Amino acid sequence: MATSKRSGTSRGKKTSAHASTRTKGGRPPRQRHTQAKAAHHRSRTSSASSSKNTSKYWSHHVMETSDAMDLEKDIFKTGSAEEIAQSLKHSSTRSKRRKGTPFQSAMSMLNFYINRAGRNLPKARKSTLEQAKRKLREAFGRTP
Repeated sequence: MATSKRSGTSRGKKTSAHASTRTKGGRPPRQRHTQAKAAHHRSRTSSASSSKNTSKYWSHHVMETSDAMDLEKDIFKTGSAEEIAQSLKHSSTRSKRRKGTPFQSAMSMLNFYINRAGRNLPKARKSTLEQAKRKLREAFGRTP
């Protein structure tokens, strides 16, 4: 008369976390420690406030420090669609530091500017930049 015993389980033993809070693997969910969170918050706020001249937007930093292409100053703000397209084509074909093709680099820079300006871009200027996209495609022999 053999009695079957369960091996490895103990009914009287309590677990450290409730079964519903455990993941499928049996481990409790990752805990966020308040001290670590506070230290992280302090480090971000102190670095942001230490340099007052820098912008809080990463896109501004990219436009100021990116060396993928050397653009004419204020070409997106003042030029016509044709001037913008020709300037971007010239800059992208001349650059040795770009990672993609010249067309990709030029179109990427134009899209980046349009997206960065967002709602602050006047409709007339946005339409000029959209025309510049079409002109850029034509300049590189792509179909619009």
